[in-house]
Amino acid sequence: MKKTTLLNSDISYLLATLGHTDEITICDAGLPIPDAVSRIDLALTHGVPSFIDTVRVILTESQIEGVVMAQEFADVSPELHQALMAELEAEQARCNKTFRIQYVSHEQFKLRTHESKAVIRTGECTPYANVIFQAGVVF
Repeated sequence: MKKTTLLNSDISYLLATLGHTDEITICDAGLPIPDAVSRIDLALTHGVPSFIDTVRVILTESQIEGVVMAQEFADVSPELHQALMAELEAEQARCNKTFRIQYVSHEQFKLRTHESKAVIRTGECTPYANVIFQAGVVF
């Protein structure tokens, strides 16, 4: 059995096969997922697993360099947005790297998910609780 935090085999495989600048999306329960993009559906019920718990686990296993969010996330769900920002700040300190953070409209965000290698769907039911992570390198 794995010793690291992440136990989900589909996500483990996804992260192990990402190349530099590849993108993944972590989303709430309601984000439309493009048919052509791989879906990893973790949603069990409202709030399980949560968006922020899923983000935390992904960050333990992967190096990111870019973050894309919808501007509406900060405006409509400021508490969860701030929780995400705190996780990103802590991760930047841990890896001694600065992430490029970009805000786009929700419509642009949904279009951008078409470029993701996969979309990881959580049980989160907070509006606009979605993020795209761009893979970085560890060196």
